[in-house]
Amino acid sequence: MTKNGALKTDLQAMTIQKILITQPKPESEKSPYFELSKKFDLELDFHPFIRLEGIHARDFRKQKIDIQNYTAVIFTSRNAIDHFFRVCEEMKISVSQDTKYFCITEAVALYLQKFILYRKRKVFYGADSTNKSLFEVFTKHKANEKFLYVCSENQQDNEIVNWLKTNECEFTLAFMYRSVSSDVKEILSSKHYDMICFFTPSGIKSLYDNVPKFKQNGMAIGVFGSNTTRAAEDAGLKLDIKAPQPHMPSMVAALDIFLSGITKNK
Repeated sequence: MTKNGALKTDLQAMTIQKILITQPKPESEKSPYFELSKKFDLELDFHPFIRLEGIHARDFRKQKIDIQNYTAVIFTSRNAIDHFFRVCEEMKISVSQDTKYFCITEAVALYLQKFILYRKRKVFYGADSTNKSLFEVFTKHKANEKFLYVCSENQQDNEIVNWLKTNECEFTLAFMYRSVSSDVKEILSSKHYDMICFFTPSGIKSLYDNVPKFKQNGMAIGVFGSNTTRAAEDAGLKLDIKAPQPHMPSMVAALDIFLSGITKNK
């Protein structure tokens, strides 16, 4: 076995040149994805498999959540941050400067700078971008906080929800947006990809919404996040990358290790 869990015999048989990343193309030319492309001479395509629709304030009110009653907010994505502050603006809610923010990764935490004065004693994130490390942070604060978990109407991180329940935390799910499958039929039919990388369970659902009889046929699959892993395995997909892990906290890091393993075993 290799570090990423792929069998060496599998790696020897693989040729990875064309990879489909099911996210928007990075805006910065300095994105590590482009460095990865140069390193391994890859053809990387970026196409989101889902789009997000914001839940309007008038519909959010039906959830009967008083945002100002919560002392802490949980974010697992930058999209969640965008929609949280959008809803607050639509409802003319002023978020207290004492509010604490708990984020799945440092990158998500730093995105808060777009909306708030970033103070380290108010913003927390897991050490290695895993749920486990986030739970360690929760443990230090759970006794004194009332958590609002901002998430999609049709997608929440079940590990986080179950941990909050098991540890008797005071929390509420706040649905501020929903995931909708994008039409990617033409993308999938116009080119053969050696690998597809997924980041959400909704992305897996979109694959089968677009190609109900999808067959993997040796295509490599990479997934990010425990819920995405579960959705992919439930769909019967064979996974070559499962991230994050301590030695590969991002999809780029996971791809680097995976592709290096293929090169080494040729």
